[in-house]
Amino acid sequence: MNIGNIIAARRKELGMTQEALADKLSLSPQAVSRWENGWNLPDFDNIGRIAEALRMTPAALIGEDRQTYEWEIREQLFSEEHMFTRLKTIAEICGLDQTYRALYYIREHHRGQFRRGLKYSEKRIPYISHPLMMACHAQSMGLSDDSLLAVILLHDVCEDCGVAPEELPFTDEVREAVALLTKQFDESLPKAENEARYYAALKDNKLAAMAKVIDRCNNVSTMAGSFSRQKVASYIDETETYVFPVLSTIKRTWPEYGNAVFLIKYHMLSVLESLKIMLSER
Repeated sequence: MNIGNIIAARRKELGMTQEALADKLSLSPQAVSRWENGWNLPDFDNIGRIAEALRMTPAALIGEDRQTYEWEIREQLFSEEHMFTRLKTIAEICGLDQTYRALYYIREHHRGQFRRGLKYSEKRIPYISHPLMMACHAQSMGLSDDSLLAVILLHDVCEDCGVAPEELPFTDEVREAVALLTKQFDESLPKAENEARYYAALKDNKLAAMAKVIDRCNNVSTMAGSFSRQKVASYIDETETYVFPVLSTIKRTWPEYGNAVFLIKYHMLSVLESLKIMLSER
């Protein structure tokens, strides 16, 4: 029985509403609701207060192993099921039809695909975790446009699953952005020229540009766990050469994305500068 079920069962046993429990904890009723429906786990610092409010011991609430519970909090953050459910619920509540259909589309087409292996773990990460995490990041930054979230979810489905952009059962706007994000390089040209052409084309499309910088932000955040030192150095150079100019274009052309651009650039700069220092040390 997970902690959300335990909280709900004990609360009801005491004849307490979600609002009443939230009031005792100086939290919002939505926080209690998210625990009970499995969206979030309570912070460990709140466990004692929750247990006291429900007239039970912390051990009865989470068990005796603190480290196990703290690990469960980290695991849930990156859980495919948790992210899928979160986005599906948001899509249903907000009427995001493209996003809702994209979730099930990528679940079908990315089935059986996995991310690059981690250096220090044998655990295989389902590929779908990548677009789901990107969409969760976008939505948490206030980017809840239906077409943008759909493009983010679908951004790799053509390149990795053998689907032609024109075959996607979505709007023309979504198909166009996904097509721009799908790399189709001319093998007769140098890599640098292919990359320059690719980024020049996508940075003029609002949806493709935003999806690309969020994609890169996600990859930059995780590359140290799976890339070689040489690959990390190359990725840093590519990000500074091509992706940062896309961020500048977005900021200049679509000011409604200004806050998101600031957060994305701040995060990427912080990670890249830290990695540069690490790479320079022997």
